[in-house]
Amino acid sequence: MSISIAIMAAGFGTRMKSKLPKVLHKISGYEMLYYIIKESKKISDDITVILYHRSDLIIKEMNKYFDDINYIIQDVKNFPGTGGAIREVNPKHKKLLVLNGDMPLLEAKDMLLFTQEKADIVMSSFTCKDPSGYGRVIMDDKNRVEKIVEDKDATSEQKKIHDVNAGVYLFNVSFLKNNLKKISNNNKQKEYYITDLVKIANEQNITVKAIKIDEEVFMGVNSKYHLAIAEEFMQKRIKKRFMEDGVIMRLPATIYIESMVEITGESILESGVSLLGNTKIIDSHIKTNCVVEDSIVENSDIGPVARIRPNSIIKKSHIGNFVEIKKSNLNGVKAGHLSYLGDSEIDEGTNIGCGTITCNYDGKAKYKTIIGKNVFVGSDTQLVAPVKVEDDVIIASGTTVTKDIPKGSLAINREPLKIINNFFYKFFGKKYE
Repeated sequence: MSISIAIMAAGFGTRMKSKLPKVLHKISGYEMLYYIIKESKKISDDITVILYHRSDLIIKEMNKYFDDINYIIQDVKNFPGTGGAIREVNPKHKKLLVLNGDMPLLEAKDMLLFTQEKADIVMSSFTCKDPSGYGRVIMDDKNRVEKIVEDKDATSEQKKIHDVNAGVYLFNVSFLKNNLKKISNNNKQKEYYITDLVKIANEQNITVKAIKIDEEVFMGVNSKYHLAIAEEFMQKRIKKRFMEDGVIMRLPATIYIESMVEITGESILESGVSLLGNTKIIDSHIKTNCVVEDSIVENSDIGPVARIRPNSIIKKSHIGNFVEIKKSNLNGVKAGHLSYLGDSEIDEGTNIGCGTITCNYDGKAKYKTIIGKNVFVGSDTQLVAPVKVEDDVIIASGTTVTKDIPKGSLAINREPLKIINNFFYKFFGKKYE
């Protein structure tokens, strides 16, 4: 597609009430700006992002994902506003699509809608119940736009109009080159409005058309309340895709899945599950209120109420309630409940008893625990890393393992049980006799 794209991301985002630039606030795991760049790259090889506020940080974060994006810094001092933002854009194609960096729900297919209209300028509009804050779109019955009036400049009569500007435009580049410098800042805000190009086009008898779009898709995120709404829409989109691919979700509204997660096979997610980061779930059952982060779970069942922390690989295993696993590889393991397994490798046939802990941190560094095949680890066992337990070992309940255990052994370090007769009565007095 021979189309250039400019993404406006220069604003201060004051309504977000945050030190973080608005476009770097995350939705379902990624920054808002990431989503719109990713979708833009599907239809264009010429993408320019217009920045100002905290531009260095935004460029640094986006460079983690993309290495072929143009960045320009808006001259806000001399040319504030949306019309000033695109002054320095130099498109290489004949059409320029202007987007906003706070529209994370916009997809490539939505962008292509603008190319289907035959007009020198195509813009987006939608009808909303409460149009306050939006620019009003004044058009005829054939959706030909006469002008756009910003909310702060609108008359009381114009403010009654419910057709509003979504802020996305497709321009003929030749029109921009001839008319961008004609925009003035003669308004209450003393800013250069991109919307004034509509008025200029009409004065030249150039056709401007509006396409009706879905408010949900084109919504701009201007506050943390908007951020939460956009998150809900994104979550519905993510979960719908997985369910249509065969994943079962119980009470999907309670489940949270980040955008980079992969789920394949006949997997089941119960209520309250959170899947974060680069997690992969393959033919597995994740039970109620589990968290899995940056890990792989394959042919296993997890939970309820278990936490799988980053860099874990769990295969053919049963991980029960209140078990926490971190940076560990488990293959064919049972860990039924109330255990912490960190920096460990545990092989098939091994049973981890209730209350087992790998003591992997000495206050300065992390150490590894290696447990072989067919090991029975009794309840309330502490494995003080670095330590290796070979195959076919029994570790008695209540044991603290501080050295390697050879194959076929029993490890036990209990103190003999001492019983003192009648101590209860001596301690509490004769009233219990």
